[in-house]
Amino acid sequence: MGQFDWFSSIGATPEAVAVLNDQPILFTILLVVLVAITLEILLIWYIHYATMKPEQKKAKEDKKKKKQEGKGGGAKK
Repeated sequence: MGQFDWFSSIGATPEAVAVLNDQPILFTILLVVLVAITLEILLIWYIHYATMKPEQKKAKEDKKKKKQEGKGGGAKK
């Protein structure tokens, strides 16, 4: 019984579980890479949002208002 035997319950092959039990640093590296990619995506989104011109922000708000008015619905005849 190794530390990563629970991977076999989610579909990992016995060879993959053996590698992770032998070299647990690979799992740590995987987690660090996933966190780094997530942070990079958030940073890119923030830069995009922070550098939008006021006209672009206003245009997006107008589109949202129009969609909400359309969903509110009027009386059907």
